[in-house]
Amino acid sequence: MTDNATYDLWEAVIGLELHVQLNTKSKLFSPALNKFGDEPNVNISNICTAQPGTLPLLNKEAVKKAILFGLAIDANIAKVTTFDRKSYFYPDSPRNYQITQFFKPIITNGVVKADVEGKSIEVIIKEAHLEDDSGMLKHFSNFAGVDFNRAGVPLLEIVSEPSMKSAKEAKAYAMAIKAIMEYIDASNCNMEEGSLRVDANVSVRFKNEKELRPKVEIKNMNSFSFLEMAIDHEIKRQIHLYDENPNTKHDQVIVSSTYRWDSTLKKTVLMRKKESAQDYRYFPEPDIPPLFISQDMINEIKKELPELPHARFIRYVNSLKLSEYSASILINDKKLCNYFEEALLHTKNANLLCNILTIELTGKLKAINKSVFTLNIPPIFIANIVNLIDEKKINKKIAKSVIDDLIENPKLDPIEIVKNNPNYQPLDDVSEIEPIVDQVLKDNPSSIEDYLNGKDKALAFLVGQVMKQTKGKASPQIVNDLILKKINKD
Repeated sequence: MTDNATYDLWEAVIGLELHVQLNTKSKLFSPALNKFGDEPNVNISNICTAQPGTLPLLNKEAVKKAILFGLAIDANIAKVTTFDRKSYFYPDSPRNYQITQFFKPIITNGVVKADVEGKSIEVIIKEAHLEDDSGMLKHFSNFAGVDFNRAGVPLLEIVSEPSMKSAKEAKAYAMAIKAIMEYIDASNCNMEEGSLRVDANVSVRFKNEKELRPKVEIKNMNSFSFLEMAIDHEIKRQIHLYDENPNTKHDQVIVSSTYRWDSTLKKTVLMRKKESAQDYRYFPEPDIPPLFISQDMINEIKKELPELPHARFIRYVNSLKLSEYSASILINDKKLCNYFEEALLHTKNANLLCNILTIELTGKLKAINKSVFTLNIPPIFIANIVNLIDEKKINKKIAKSVIDDLIENPKLDPIEIVKNNPNYQPLDDVSEIEPIVDQVLKDNPSSIEDYLNGKDKALAFLVGQVMKQTKGKASPQIVNDLILKKINKD
C-alpha cells in the first residue's frame, strides 16, 4: 500500500461537468410538459419523438434562466449564440442526435465562489451551454422500454476548468452550483430525480509538474457524499498505480476511461475504455437560427437576481456572527434559509434562532419524518421561542418542552403554550430556590469538598441536582450563584 508520505508528493487535478435540468413548464424545443414522475410517455409531442417534418421551437424561459445563471457567476453572456447537432445512436435518443451548443455556447468564463473548511475558493467556469435531455431506458425482467417523458427537457451543462485540487473542493463547488440554481429559481436540483447529475474528470501529477496526466471520467454521481467518496478513491487509486509502476509511460499506467461509483463496494468501477475520441460529427443545427441577445434583455434579467448564496454566507458570518458551519447549513438549503430570514424579522438573536431551527427543531422533526414546512409552523413562532428565552420567561430546558408541544400543536403560538402551562413558568424567586439548594448541599458534602479541591465538574453536578428537584424550572444562574455563595461562605 502507498503510504501517506507518498500521497503528499502528489496533487489532484479535478474538473466537473454538471448537468442541471431547468424547471421550465415546457421542454426546450417542444410544448410538451416538463414534469417528473408521470406515467411513461405521457409528456411527449411529435417533436419529442422526432416525427418527420417536425421543427424545434426554442423555449424563451430556458434562455432566460441560462442568462440569469450567467449573471449570477459574473460570466460573459454571448450576444450571438447558436445551436448544433451532436450525433450519436442510442435507443433513448429518438432523433439520433442531440441539439446542444458546441461552437458558440451561451455562457463563458464565469467564476463560482465556494467555502471549504473555512476558506473561500474560486472555480472558473469554462462554459455553460443549453441542450436537450435524452429519454430513459427502463429494463424489466424480459424486455426493455424507452420512456420519452424526459426527452427534450432543457439542460444547462456547466463545465468547469480542471482547477480543483481535492474531493472536498469539488463537493463544495458542486454544492455552490446547486445553491445558486435554487436561489435564482432555475432548477430544483433534486439529485434523486436526476435534476442534477455530476460527472468528474480526475487526474493526478507530482506537485512540481506542469503537464496534465491522463484523466479518468466518473459518470453520473447522484449525491454529494458519493461525489466526494468517488473522487477520493480515484485519486488514491491513480497515485497507487503510478507508485507501483514508476518507469512505465503515464498513458499505459492510467488509460483514459469512464468509470462509475459503486456505493456498495466503495470503489470506482470501469465502464469502458476510451481507446479513441468519439466522433460526434458536430455541425450547426439547420432548423434553429442564431439567437441574438441584446444588452437591454440582459439588463432586464439582471434586475431579478436575488441575494446569492455566497453573499448571504459572508453576511451571516460577518454581520450576524454565525459560525461558518451554521451559515453553510442554512445557505445550502434555500427553503430553510428563507424561513430563517423571515423568522429573523421578529427577533434579534440570530445565533440562538439558528441553533433552535437547525439543531433542536430540525432534529426532533427529522425523527418523525416531518419538517417545519410539512407542519406549516409560522417562522414567527420560532422567533417567539427565542424571545421567550432572551426575556428569561423560560430557560433552554423548558424551551425543549415548548418545542415538543409546538410540534404537537403547530398552530399554537409558543407564547400561548407557555402562558397556558404552569409547569413552564420559570422559578426565579430566591426564597423558593434557596431551601432546595440548602438541602442539596446538605445531601452532597463530598461534592462540595471535590469542588473546593479544584474539581469544577462537582459544581455542575450540584447545579444539576437542584435543577432536577425543580423539574428544570429554576434559573440556572440563580442556582449557580446561590451554591457558590454558600460554599465560599462556609
